[in-house]
Amino acid sequence: MKNQNQTKHEKTFKHTKKAGSKGPGSGKAGSRGGPGGPGQKMAPRVANRESAEELKAGDRIVVTVKRLGINGEGVGYYRRKAVFIGGALPDEVIKAEVTRVEPKFITAQILEIEKRSPYRVEAPCPVFGICGGCQIQHLSYEGQLKGKEDLVREAFSRYAGMEQVKMKPILGMDHPWGYRNKAQLQLGMQEEGMIAGLYGLDSHRLVDITGCPIQHPKINEAVDRARNVLERLKIPVYREKGGQGLVRTLVVRWGFQSGQLQITLVTASDKLPQREQLIKELRLAIPELTSIAMNVNPKNTSLVFGSKTFILWGEDHIQESLGDLDFTLSPRAFFQLNPLQTVKLYESVRAAAGLTGRETVVDAYCGTGTIGLWLAPYAREVRGIEAIPEAVADAKANAERNGRGNAAFHEGLAEELLPRWVKAGFSPDVIVADPPRTGLDPRFLEAVLRTKPKRFVYVSCNPSTLAKDCKVLTDGGYKLEWVQPVDMFPQTSHVESVSLLVR
Repeated sequence: MKNQNQTKHEKTFKHTKKAGSKGPGSGKAGSRGGPGGPGQKMAPRVANRESAEELKAGDRIVVTVKRLGINGEGVGYYRRKAVFIGGALPDEVIKAEVTRVEPKFITAQILEIEKRSPYRVEAPCPVFGICGGCQIQHLSYEGQLKGKEDLVREAFSRYAGMEQVKMKPILGMDHPWGYRNKAQLQLGMQEEGMIAGLYGLDSHRLVDITGCPIQHPKINEAVDRARNVLERLKIPVYREKGGQGLVRTLVVRWGFQSGQLQITLVTASDKLPQREQLIKELRLAIPELTSIAMNVNPKNTSLVFGSKTFILWGEDHIQESLGDLDFTLSPRAFFQLNPLQTVKLYESVRAAAGLTGRETVVDAYCGTGTIGLWLAPYAREVRGIEAIPEAVADAKANAERNGRGNAAFHEGLAEELLPRWVKAGFSPDVIVADPPRTGLDPRFLEAVLRTKPKRFVYVSCNPSTLAKDCKVLTDGGYKLEWVQPVDMFPQTSHVESVSLLVR
């Protein structure tokens, strides 16, 4: 089944390129790539507009790419106006066709690469540029790390006016493949049978990602075998149009340290046909199975999980560890997707916190408490704050399981709890914050500036909001000591970083 799917992907990929796709790895366009091809009208010449505002869709321009954009696209300029070109790489000279002209930017697609980046490589995945899961497989890993460092520098320059940020070399991976410990794949039916995959780039077309090179091999194997069992037993796949069928999503998690495997079927109903036979066949097909669960989500929503989860067979959780911390992971529990790099990230946080055993620490946006628990042995007291009740419950259970008696976790908003604690006489020495991509709440930033901790450690997954928030903190009396980028998700454009700010 796997080999058949791979062959199918290769055919799809070749067909797409022949059809004129400007995929990230292509050097030239297809039938539209050159003027005067057989049966073609003469294509427009390279535009020579006086200003970028005169450009129109269909015009051709030549752009020198300066850097990677936040979504992995190449960014250059035409008449001082930013041009975003999907699949282009820094230092490349691109002949491109304008697809959209907006007041502040232009989007374009590659027609021809006139000068190639020395870091450009052939993407190993046959559906790269189609599935949308990765953005920069066509960039060598050395080039990826360089591009991500530049992303962080550019963000501080653009949004904080900081041209000379002290940045440590990015922490990359020795083997930047097979690192993801969890797959969350939609199920669908196509002519060749049941597939498990992701929705295509900017579309609602499901793309089979069998053998995905960034998933751990055990995950790929389990996905393939579970899908085969579902198909063999004719378990119906859910179809959004008409709301018919049953299984929506297949979720597989592998414990890197424990070697345990958890499968969760997300279904539209709690009526599961051939339940006992399904359990039996899954166990036979996947010997490593520790747990089989079913989560029911009957709503027409973009959220994957519903509120009810049932254990069909096995344990109600799997075990996993980070450093000396042990965790139990229920089917819906959050856990970092790249455990190897998570240890590097958390050690960078510990270095930034500068703990001696006497400090009080606030872990804001603490989630399930992993950062606070990592720091607890080196601090006098840790207080975590999280708005999601289930995450707080997990954090408390994790603290008890690991004997972190000096760590307590509280439900609420950091911007409300922190001022209340300070008013009651609590004065944290260190505040650590790991917010979502949208960055820190302005009220929380105000609370930090009023609280005046000696150190503020910012863990960020978005360089733009990181730089904007750091500007507020430095204007309020803090100094940015250093930034440590960490490559949590190789082959994608995402970059995490740890920043230390001191008063």
